Amino acid sequence: MEQSQLSVRSLRRRWKPKKEHLANSDQHEPTLIRVHRCCSWLASVEDMAGDGPLDSHLIFRWIALNSLYGMWDGEAREPIGDRKTLGPFLERVLELDVDDNIPKVLEAQRELVMAIFDDEFVVRDYWHEPTPERAAKSRKARFDARTWYYEQRYGGILHRLIDRIYLLRCQLVHGASTHGGGLNRDAIDRCSRMLGQLVPTILLVIIDHGADEDWGPLCYPPLAE
Repeated sequence: MEQSQLSVRSLRRRWKPKKEHLANSDQHEPTLIRVHRCCSWLASVEDMAGDGPLDSHLIFRWIALNSLYGMWDGEAREPIGDRKTLGPFLERVLELDVDDNIPKVLEAQRELVMAIFDDEFVVRDYWHEPTPERAAKSRKARFDARTWYYEQRYGGILHRLIDRIYLLRCQLVHGASTHGGGLNRDAIDRCSRMLGQLVPTILLVIIDHGADEDWGPLCYPPLAE
């Protein structure tokens, strides 16, 4: 499937036969819920049709991703932290991606990837000491990425990319950014567009090759009243 065709409608159509097959087993109910939640948030962005603040686009797309990787800690009785679940989740998706859908997206969006890597404001280390020297060091990932692309180290590119988008997501949801503020518009636009390519593609991999996988304990499953 071409990346331009990854609308929620096309993903749901692709998911339907798998959904019907899995519906008879309680074992796969968490996966059914994860996919349903993910599609609902992606659909909300499509419904905006370019309207609404960019902040909402990025946050809703991240929620869609979070619905796929989030896991419940039964002992602590709370969701497991993002940094413990997101990395292993991405590794697993990359292993399942035998069709190289994610590498294809990273290649097609190379210019956008490089622009994100060139932005020191989405690098955690930069904020430890926000100086021009630290900014230059933070942008080194752009040069590293050229090697990663040449060596086809798409896993490294994906992890570094998501890490930068995650920082921006944290700034937004933790109140460290002004709603609709002018200082981070370019970063939010780039990161939101990148998520708009990556999240549907990750969902596609799960639909095609991960439907029977156990994606871990579901956070806040729906309960009958």
